[in-house]
Amino acid sequence: MVKSMTGFGRAETNAETYRILVEMKSVNHRFCEINIRMPKQFLSLEDKIKRVISSTILRGRVEVFITIEGQGLAEKQVNVDWSVLSGYMQSLQQVKDTYQISSSIQISDILKLENVFSVTEEETIHHELEDSLLENVHTATKQLVSMRSIEGEQLQKDIIELVSHIEKTAIELHSYAPMVVEAYRQRLEKRLKEYVGSVIDEQRLVTEAAIFSDKADINEELKRIHSHIAQFTLSLKSGEAIGRKLDFLVQELNREVNTIGSKANDAKIANLVVEMKACIEKIKEQVQNIE
Repeated sequence: MVKSMTGFGRAETNAETYRILVEMKSVNHRFCEINIRMPKQFLSLEDKIKRVISSTILRGRVEVFITIEGQGLAEKQVNVDWSVLSGYMQSLQQVKDTYQISSSIQISDILKLENVFSVTEEETIHHELEDSLLENVHTATKQLVSMRSIEGEQLQKDIIELVSHIEKTAIELHSYAPMVVEAYRQRLEKRLKEYVGSVIDEQRLVTEAAIFSDKADINEELKRIHSHIAQFTLSLKSGEAIGRKLDFLVQELNREVNTIGSKANDAKIANLVVEMKACIEKIKEQVQNIE
């Protein structure tokens, strides 16, 4: 099955103490490029997340947005600056002794002192949270691949239709090409008779017609076109990542059609070449979006 490189996937988990939301979108890219945006404390999981995605996505630029909210994402710890507290206590004792203050120092007084207590948060990743995150990444990736497959199916149908039209046109060219040579021979004979009368050099006529036939011969180009089309059709059925191969075959098809166009000495052949080039341009645009 042909896959497109554009798609969207989403997965969400709402647990008692946390919420995880994973969203990802993909667009055209020559290689597989994965960019992840998520909370800093989960950066250690980036490689695991990329492995989950790259196991099923071979080409395309994938943007991943991860939101994690809730309780228990960080452990809080109370810290006491004992040197600062010791300085406060000594100073308070000196004040009491100097001014003969009899009241005792209460814990509530200590709590009001500046720079003695501080609360820090240590970010942690629990196994349950990690497993849930990776599961959501897997689900979102699966959804993304499904969307890419649906779009790829439509691309395949459109491309097969265009390739079929190119093949039919190539067959028509093959049938019509000999008539061009015969028409040239007749035109040449008519002109010679106009200049030299009814007596003409048959050998010269045959030689000129043969030279024209050789210059206008498009059989080799048509054979290669049929070969490229056969490879194109086979690749579409392979189920592999074929975007680059199809891009190469499109370039080769275009090259052969251009050669036929340069050899064309006939209005009908020129029109058929234009038709083929129009189809090739459409295929080229669609191939750019195939994985």
